[in-house]
Amino acid sequence: MHKIDAEVIKATKYIALWVLIFSALMQAVFLVLGKWDYTVLLGNLLGCIATVGNFFLMGLGIQKSLAKEPKDAKSYMKMSSSMRLLALLVVAVIGYVVSVFNVIAVVVPYLFPRIAIAIRPLFVKEEGGDANE
Repeated sequence: MHKIDAEVIKATKYIALWVLIFSALMQAVFLVLGKWDYTVLLGNLLGCIATVGNFFLMGLGIQKSLAKEPKDAKSYMKMSSSMRLLALLVVAVIGYVVSVFNVIAVVVPYLFPRIAIAIRPLFVKEEGGDANE
C-alpha cells in the first residue's frame, strides 16, 4: 500500500472541520425550526461520514492517478468518480429507506465541501507570488 500524501490528509482535515461546523449549524436550524429529533443527528452523522469519506477517496484517487500515464490516469479518475458518486447515491437511498435517518440531514452535508472550498481563500493566504500582482 502506498503512503498517503500529506496534502491529501491536510485537505481532508480542512474539509472535515468545515463539515463539522456546517453540521452544527444545520443541527441548530433544525432545533430552531422545532424539527430536531434523533433522526436528524443520525442522518447528519451518516451524511458527514459519507461526505468526508468521499473527499478523502477523491484525494487518494488523484494521488494514485498522478503515478499513471495520462490516458490511464484519465480513465482511472472517471472510474473513481463514478464509483464515489454511486456510493453517495447508495448512502442517500439508505438515508431515505431506513427510518432512523432524516434524509434531508443525510443529503445536505453533500454540499458542505463545496462551500468549504469556496470560502477557503478567505482563510488561507496564497503561497508564493507577490501580494501586489
